[in-house]
Amino acid sequence: MSSEQDRAPLRSREWFGGSDINGFIHRSWMKNQGVPDRMFDGRPVIGICNTFSDLTPCNGHFRELAEHVKRGVLEAGGFPVEFPAMSLGETIVRPTTMLYRNLVSMEVEESIRANPVDGVVLLCGCDKTTPSLLMGAASCDLPTIVVSGGPMLSGRWKGRAVGSGTSLFEMVDELRAGRLTECEFRTAEGAMARSAGSCNTMGTASTMASMVEALGLALPGNAAIPAVDARRRLLARDSGARAVAMVREDLRMSRIVTRASFENAIKVNAAIGGSTNAVLHLLALAGRLEVELELDDFDRVAEGVPLLVDLMPAGRFLMEDFHAAGGLGVVLKELGDLLHTDAPTVDGRTLGENAADATAWDREVIRPIGEPLLPDARITVLRGNLAPSGAVVKPAAASPHLLRHTGPALVFDGMDDLRARIDDPDLPADENTVLVLRHAGPRGYPGMPEVGNLPLPKKLLEAGVTDMVRISDARMSGTAFGTVVLHVAPESAAGGPLGAVRDGDMVELDVAAGTLNLLVDADDIRRRLAASVLPPPPPTGYARLYVEHVLQADRGADFDFLVGRRGAEVHGDNH
Repeated sequence: MSSEQDRAPLRSREWFGGSDINGFIHRSWMKNQGVPDRMFDGRPVIGICNTFSDLTPCNGHFRELAEHVKRGVLEAGGFPVEFPAMSLGETIVRPTTMLYRNLVSMEVEESIRANPVDGVVLLCGCDKTTPSLLMGAASCDLPTIVVSGGPMLSGRWKGRAVGSGTSLFEMVDELRAGRLTECEFRTAEGAMARSAGSCNTMGTASTMASMVEALGLALPGNAAIPAVDARRRLLARDSGARAVAMVREDLRMSRIVTRASFENAIKVNAAIGGSTNAVLHLLALAGRLEVELELDDFDRVAEGVPLLVDLMPAGRFLMEDFHAAGGLGVVLKELGDLLHTDAPTVDGRTLGENAADATAWDREVIRPIGEPLLPDARITVLRGNLAPSGAVVKPAAASPHLLRHTGPALVFDGMDDLRARIDDPDLPADENTVLVLRHAGPRGYPGMPEVGNLPLPKKLLEAGVTDMVRISDARMSGTAFGTVVLHVAPESAAGGPLGAVRDGDMVELDVAAGTLNLLVDADDIRRRLAASVLPPPPPTGYARLYVEHVLQADRGADFDFLVGRRGAEVHGDNH
């Protein structure tokens, strides 16, 4: 064993280093896989947490990616061991992957703590796989590096770019309005999803891949290299090698991710036109790492940060174009002194050092800071009597003429009610109506689904209306667009003011002022809430646990008992 290893005792030695019954068992059963004895000589054991699943198309190439990570670990003198985690396929899982984000974080945390790993490589891509793995690893606080799966290739249909999610929402509305045929709609499916990988727009998956790079938890290039690009495999291999070095340096997550790192991520999210889902996930991760972060920081910290990336849904281009234009490194370089450039990263260099040599190859895709698409692209936090604990809106994806709007409410009590009535030709709605959805928050659904971008009434689509103000306690896909107020807290199922809204009540939205108000007398609101009936909790099972312990959206919707670091120490032998 090297002197360097002597200075950093490895936790895996507690399993593999003994000459007793447990040491025999631990080594012997591993050897039945062809593992040679030399792998137990004190080298770092690197866990590779893999979220591959046939039911998660975004992560369908992870078997191959894991092999490249293993090669990198072996090259650097480590011992790679792959282990699975429940895979959350955003496009498949019902009722919503957000219901299971915290469950997967528990699985990852306990898998790391219970097994002989000294450091971890997190293989994640699809929306909730990234935050769930990060949250679980943060609770253990071992040396950790992230390898994202990367975006799929650009979609092309009828000679134009087709963005996953973003173009889908547009086509669904066109189909409902009768301007697109069923045959055209079906043909577009294969044209949109052309390869393995996550959404090719700046949806939540690409946003979170950018967030881990901005936080310093991934190697440069992680945010944008396409899933099927050979350079994604090289990134995986280099990350495996770097994981070994991080263990020897004892470079834990808590030494990398600080308050300054979160401020960098918040600013980068604004500059790339990132998903509102990042708000929930960064708040939850900060809670696990015991870093002070609150909802209002997303407004304050990113104030004046311009939108630099012209990507769907806030712009025109796709992730493959973003990579070809220079990727996130160019954005970091453009932001310059707006960032904490001295923030550390997993490769041992600072964020500023990693971005210093970035070159912009396409100024249509990534704008210079002096020529932004928008001068202020922050996610705006709203407060008022309709959202006492806050709500969020993404102005970059909204219609400018609706950012200050007062209109009558049309209330839907859950998604079943919405779907039953939204296409009714007699629905009492016009372009000034404010659509309100309640019982879609963390407790109410349960799980807080991505239904906040409510479909517009069919009769209005047919009349040419393209956007309306929509308010809910739900989330919205990062690929979606519109003047959509989300994450209203407290939610209606927790007794929040959404439960007091009645059809015809006037609702006032003023994004510039940061306000969201129900223009109803305070006493009337109190009386209505006192008379409202909250939905009963699920009778048994995980959903019951979720409802009883989930925090509200302004605190990241983590479980109350999971907040904080617990470390990786474990006592007791199994024999």
